[in-house]
Amino acid sequence: MIPIKIQSAWRGTSDCRSCAVREVALFSQLTSEDFALIHTPIDDLAYRANQVLFSEGDKAGGIFTLRSGTLKLSRITADGRRRIVRLLRPGDVVGLEALATGRYDSEAAALTDVTLCRIPTDVVHMLNQSSPRMYAGLLDKWQKALREADDWLVLINFGTARQRVCHFILNMRHTTDPSVVTLFSRLDMGAMMDLKLETVSREISALVKVGALQSMDKTGRLYSIVDESVLRSAIET
Repeated sequence: MIPIKIQSAWRGTSDCRSCAVREVALFSQLTSEDFALIHTPIDDLAYRANQVLFSEGDKAGGIFTLRSGTLKLSRITADGRRRIVRLLRPGDVVGLEALATGRYDSEAAALTDVTLCRIPTDVVHMLNQSSPRMYAGLLDKWQKALREADDWLVLINFGTARQRVCHFILNMRHTTDPSVVTLFSRLDMGAMMDLKLETVSREISALVKVGALQSMDKTGRLYSIVDESVLRSAIET
């Protein structure tokens, strides 16, 4: 995958005060006085599905708040395989590690079409010094992201294949409509759950057959959850 240039994704300067995800995003703790300290524009960006925001090891010029869509973070393992280590939803912050190391420690790629805000790292460093609220908010988000990543990996890497797939499906529900779930390639899903591609495909087909899921597109990515109790029951078995 070839990263696209930031310039080609740029849509304009974000209005952080009126942002639809502000309450769950990076600047949720800032007051009007804090915003007055920001002189550098916050870039408003859009990426299509499968485009790469940044690669593992890239020098970081900013961090991102995800406004819409889903992103995946992945890393190359010692044996050369690419593994997805985290999924990000609207309101999540991408690339926080750059504030400490100056580089990104994962590849970030769009699973769906996404919109983001790009905040230059020097702006964040300045706010860390001038706004204790910003610093506290960053620490909270970083801790929350790490905890959720650990919980995610535990849930989808233990139990039967059916239990892993059901956990995965429930975690991938849309925040705006929990009855809808967006999946991605069976190969990527298998890599995350330590299952073979064929096993993932078989389990999803079985859930459709018993009426738990219903396909909503021809690509096998979008599903509606028809009977959540079937998924919950499989997990509890």
